[in-house]
Amino acid sequence: MEPLTVGEAPTGPPKWAKVIDNESCIGCHACTTACKSENEVPLSVTRTYVKYVETGTFPQTRRNFQVTRCNQCQDSPCTVACPTAAMYRRPDGIVDFDKSACIGCKACMAACPYDAIFINPEDHSAEKCNFCAHRIDVGLEPSCVVVCPTQAILVGDLNDPGSRVAQIAHREPVQVRRPEKETRPKLFYRGAHQSTLDPLAARRPDGGLFLWSQQQTGGQHVVSGHPGQGTSSAAALLAYDVSHKAPWDWRVSLYTLTKGIAAGAYLVPLLLVLTGLLDASSVLWQWVAPVVAGLFLGATGGLLIWDLEHPERFYMIFTRPQWQSWLVRGGFIIAGYSGILALHVLAVLLGRAGWTLALGILGLPLAAATAVYTAYLFAQAKARDLWQSPLLPPHLLVQALLAGSAALIPPAAALAPGAVPTLSWVLAASALVHLLMVAGEATLTHVTAHARLANHEMVSGRYRAWFWAGAVLVAVAVAAPWLGTVAAPLAVAGLLAFEHAYVQAGQSVPLA
Repeated sequence: MEPLTVGEAPTGPPKWAKVIDNESCIGCHACTTACKSENEVPLSVTRTYVKYVETGTFPQTRRNFQVTRCNQCQDSPCTVACPTAAMYRRPDGIVDFDKSACIGCKACMAACPYDAIFINPEDHSAEKCNFCAHRIDVGLEPSCVVVCPTQAILVGDLNDPGSRVAQIAHREPVQVRRPEKETRPKLFYRGAHQSTLDPLAARRPDGGLFLWSQQQTGGQHVVSGHPGQGTSSAAALLAYDVSHKAPWDWRVSLYTLTKGIAAGAYLVPLLLVLTGLLDASSVLWQWVAPVVAGLFLGATGGLLIWDLEHPERFYMIFTRPQWQSWLVRGGFIIAGYSGILALHVLAVLLGRAGWTLALGILGLPLAAATAVYTAYLFAQAKARDLWQSPLLPPHLLVQALLAGSAALIPPAAALAPGAVPTLSWVLAASALVHLLMVAGEATLTHVTAHARLANHEMVSGRYRAWFWAGAVLVAVAVAAPWLGTVAAPLAVAGLLAFEHAYVQAGQSVPLA
């Protein structure tokens, strides 16, 4: 570690930080290989790597490097999103992880604006650069610092005035990646080119041919450097990068639908009863609503557990909850809502049908919260600008009314045909409002380049087929009062198609 300058002393507890001196970096990848060796990082994933961007036009070109890794944020979104505190910030500022507590929900990956977290393919737990904390604790420098042949990687205490890192960070012009995310990163770049710091600045090479490799593009892989996306004033070509996977796949898309049905199947008949449009003794309210809602709530829980890398650890959400996480809050909301549904069915079985309305009033906020809490879960994914819309909570509530009314129409046609016309009008109205909100999302100007690119991927890019199929099918459901029961499955299919386009397009923008 760096010695103190005579007469100076640390001004507080250690606050570790790194400086990458791009004026000295030669792009040799020694840091990458040393990190893999020190931390036994498997093939196909990296805690740190060096990105290459070539700028200028031949013959006046230059290759620029960026050492890419965890930014050790002071306001780390990954620790806020983690439901079990498996990802946590130490008192010395190092963001570390506890693999024994990781359930593999990938919320930390979605939250990280720097794409620095991955799932280890061998132990299925979240992992990233942790500053070689085991070396720091015994007075050693991180392995990447030790092997760098040009001393381009510096580590030091920001609270120590004698630290070279503190002197550079406090007195010299330095840059950080994505400062607009307000994470207060403690990884500083000196002399970095903007084309390396901005993940959208450099264009993708023709044919996807990178130095020494081709980047994976299928399935859940995020494509770095979309053609024509460059925002740099100079020519910038992404020469070398590693592939990254979107954390949440089709199961999360499906979960948003099943959860919407679970919430809406109870909300819709409850609201109809409260407004006098449905009799409280109707079989639709007494039996169909809680049963349908309960079945889809069970499917929702199954999908959430299935999506975990460690499904056997799902109970940790309840036994060691980290209350800032909306995965935890959502888990307890769903648990409370399932309890109301169970009591509703029990009351009917015990001949206490009169109690169901009181239970429904208690369940109203829980059903609504079940519908909308995902908006706040998505908002914790600070990396994904498309999901930061303040209209997402009311939009999810509208989607719940759409999905719930559509799911109730088929059983109502068999058991309570008199309720079908009312449900059809609810379906038509909610489908129309949903389409208006989708149109606003797709056509209004987005504030950030990341949101604009994600919206482009949803409407005109990789997920356009899902998006437009969803729009057309839900548009047909606007005619539900005239089409009858046939509109219900079309509405559900259309909503699922839209959800898939929205969830996947939101994750399609390169972050590193």
